[in-house]
Amino acid sequence: MEASQPPIIEMIDIAKDYGLIRALEGVSLAVRAGEVTCVLGDNGAGKSTLIKIMSGLHHADSGQMKVNGTEARFDSPRDALRAGIATVYQDLAVVDLMETWRNFFLGSELRKPIPLLRPLDIEQMQRITADELGKLGIHLGSVNQPLGTLSGGERQCVAIARAVYFGAKVLILDEPTAALGVKQSGIVLTYVAKARESGVAVVFITHNPHHAYLIGDHFVVLSLGRMSLNARRDEITIDQLINEMAGGSELTALARQLARNTAQATA
Repeated sequence: MEASQPPIIEMIDIAKDYGLIRALEGVSLAVRAGEVTCVLGDNGAGKSTLIKIMSGLHHADSGQMKVNGTEARFDSPRDALRAGIATVYQDLAVVDLMETWRNFFLGSELRKPIPLLRPLDIEQMQRITADELGKLGIHLGSVNQPLGTLSGGERQCVAIARAVYFGAKVLILDEPTAALGVKQSGIVLTYVAKARESGVAVVFITHNPHHAYLIGDHFVVLSLGRMSLNARRDEITIDQLINEMAGGSELTALARQLARNTAQATA
């Protein structure tokens, strides 16, 4: 698959330090509409730092970020949201005891146009919640059920549907399948594919190359803050992606060293 359109987000030679620790160095990537860009790496690879820069939580120390071709520097996540960039973190920022529809509109409630009183338009919010979840293939018995009664995969999908409804053009998903089993991970991946089909640009953060390859169009692997891979789907196989995640050349060197040590021990 070839890149056929200009990127919504373009990161150019991004670097970030935390004191004496260099979290990112020389990272460049492009995020396009209707594609899933998978950012992979182990703990400490720099994935979280990268998405915090994209989402307005942190500033890069050097490099450039462009949004729709124009240089951008967000001072807060609200700035990123105004630019159409929404981030769904692992903790989801939801209230499990509240109804599903209340979580869907949390902080953005609809009100009836009645002077002074302006009561909540509960019926409208319930209808919209059901309709938007239905677009992703989620059909709940009732949107009045507490969010905490849904499965982990369904809760992730409510957060995804909410972000898309409120205008996200770029959806950043922070390890959405990390705490899920095989079946629930499959549910989330299915809905990520539906978001892509609707034209949303998805940034899928993960340490699982199997999940990434199932859904990804573009793969970036970070290792100790540097890019060790930047490839499109037709340029890489799942075995190559797994090898890159596992350490690639470092594992090869280790295998050779272990073989030498074994040969010396048996000589």
